[in-house]
Amino acid sequence: MLIVSKSHSEIPFLRFGVGEPLVFIHGLGEVKEGWNNQFEFADQYDLIIPDLRGHGEHITTEKISIPHFARDIISLLKELGIESAHICGLSMGGMVAQEVYRQAPNMCRSLLLVSTFHFFPKQLANLMISYRKARSRSNNPGITNDMAARISLNSWNKNIYEEFHKFYKPNHDVFLRSVKACFQVNNLGLLPKINVPTLIIGGQYDSVIPVWIQLLMHKQIRNSEFIIVRNSGHIAKLEAKDAFNRVIRTFLTKHRIAI
Repeated sequence: MLIVSKSHSEIPFLRFGVGEPLVFIHGLGEVKEGWNNQFEFADQYDLIIPDLRGHGEHITTEKISIPHFARDIISLLKELGIESAHICGLSMGGMVAQEVYRQAPNMCRSLLLVSTFHFFPKQLANLMISYRKARSRSNNPGITNDMAARISLNSWNKNIYEEFHKFYKPNHDVFLRSVKACFQVNNLGLLPKINVPTLIIGGQYDSVIPVWIQLLMHKQIRNSEFIIVRNSGHIAKLEAKDAFNRVIRTFLTKHRIAI
């Protein structure tokens, strides 16, 4: 049974496993337990898996922004006495991982940026925000969640759909503010400065954040590695968990600190 802990600043998180610290940061509307297919990494790594503010058990609607999400991660690691960790983030979590590097580069042993982006043109961002607001006015939240599943997943497998819904629990006010926060990200100047081992992962059929965006990121981060997970949409950690985990483990093994 997993035990949820809370930091002094009320950040709910899971922590278990042994080895080098590995932080998993969930995506927009998700909860920390959504990394359940990656719990196996506890055999070699000290897993730290938080709820971002406004998500899961982190009950607040205040200061919803990528910089604040990142500050929470940094604060949590400092409280746990962790000087540096491998930082893995999916989608919005990947933007948070980039921001953790911006704010505290020495705390990042490596970056694993999954199905994420680094910049969104302002006009397109405004259009997407308007669309999200219109969708949020639906009288049936289940329709919105089902649409999220259909957009995010490549598979029509019933079990995968059910697992997606199990860990996709958006608070609609926080969701909209988080979407806006994502579209304010501009890391065009940051990526060339990243000098820790970096793995960029894209899903072959990702219709949320197309894989060519991760290719652009790869070209901007020198010496980064770029992997496309086949037969997967936006949530490769769920749809192609075995292939996804192999990619993650191979990268982490390559960059483990020798003792």
